[in-house]
Amino acid sequence: MNRVVISGSGLALAPHTITNEELVASFNQYVALENARFAEDIAAGRREPLPESSVEFIEKASGIKRRYVMDKAGVLDPKRMRPRFAPRPNEELSLLAEFGVAAARDALARAGRSGADIDGVICAASNMQRAYPAMAVEIQNALGAKGYGFDMNVACSSATFALEQAANAVRSGSARAVLVVSPEITSGHLAWMDRDCHFIFGDVATAVLVERAEAAQSAEPFEILGTRLATAFSNNIRNNFGFLNRAEDADPEGRDKLFMQEGRKVFKEVCPMAAAHIAEHLQTLGTSPAEVRRFWLHQANLAMNQLISRKLLGRDATADEAPVILDTFANTASAGSIIAFHQHHADFVPGDLGVICSFGAGYSIGSVVLRRL
Repeated sequence: MNRVVISGSGLALAPHTITNEELVASFNQYVALENARFAEDIAAGRREPLPESSVEFIEKASGIKRRYVMDKAGVLDPKRMRPRFAPRPNEELSLLAEFGVAAARDALARAGRSGADIDGVICAASNMQRAYPAMAVEIQNALGAKGYGFDMNVACSSATFALEQAANAVRSGSARAVLVVSPEITSGHLAWMDRDCHFIFGDVATAVLVERAEAAQSAEPFEILGTRLATAFSNNIRNNFGFLNRAEDADPEGRDKLFMQEGRKVFKEVCPMAAAHIAEHLQTLGTSPAEVRRFWLHQANLAMNQLISRKLLGRDATADEAPVILDTFANTASAGSIIAFHQHHADFVPGDLGVICSFGAGYSIGSVVLRRL
C-alpha cells in the first residue's frame, strides 16, 4: 500500500465582497418594502412585521464580518435579493466548473504538477450547477487530466469525504494522483431575505491534490495518517430543491427550496458529536488532541468552533491552535476547513500533526489527520 500525501492546495476567490454594513443596509430596505406592502395585514394582526437585521446581531450570532460573492449587485438589490448570473451556452465552460478550475490550477502549481499528472478528479461541493454531465468531468476536461471524474455531495463535509476517497484510490494504487475540487457558490442557495440566515454564506473554491508520498515534488508534503467519516440523519439542516419538485407541483420559490436550519439544535447536537469524532479518530492513531499542532475546523460559526476545541483541549484554544477564517470568508460550506488549512499550514515543521475536520447537514462529520513530512 502506498503512503499518501496532500502535496498542494489551491484557493480561488469570488470577485466581490459584501461587508456586514452593506448587507444590513440592503436587508433593512427589503424589510421596509415588505412591511409597507403588507401594512394592512400587519395593522390588522393577520401578519407579523419583518424584523430588521443589524451588524451587532450578525457578529454576535456568527463571528462573520464579510463574505466573498460571485455577484454583489443582485444580492444587495432589495427588490431581488439573490445573485444574477447570465446563462452560458453548453459549449462554454460552466460557472461552477470555471471557479473550480481556477482553484485546481492553483493547487497543481503549488504541487509542481499539471493536469496530465492527474488520474482522478472529484468535484465535492454542497450544490452542483446541474445534474449531469458531472461537473468533475467538465473540470477534468478543462485541466487536461486523465482517468475519471465524479461528483459527490455530503453538504459541508463534501471535501473531507472526498479526501478519503482520493486517499484510498492513491493508497491502493488505482490512481497516481487525485484532485479534490470544491467550488462553493453558496450565494445561489442562501435565503438572503431571511433575517436568521441572510448573513451566513460566501462564495469560494478550493482544491487539494492527493498523491503518492514517494512521487510528490512538493516542498510542503502532508502525509495523510488516517481519515474517518460518520453520518447520522437529521432534518435540522435541509434544502428541498431538486428535480422532483416539478413533478410535485411544488412552489419553485418556496422557502424550503433554499438553505434552512434549526441553528440552536445544530449547535447543541453537532458540537459534542464533532469533538468526540476527532478525539476517537486520534485515539485510533495512537495520539491525542494535546499532541495536535493545529485544528483546521469547518468554518460555520465561531461559537461552534470555540466549543469543539474547548471540549477537545479542556480549555480555550488559541488562534494559532484553531485558526478562524470565517470572519473574512463567512461559511463557505465544504471549502471552509480547506481554506483554514490552505492559509495556516506554512509554519509547520516535520513531525507536526494537524486535523482537518468538517461537519454539517446529514448530519455528516469528516476528519483527516495529517503529519508534516
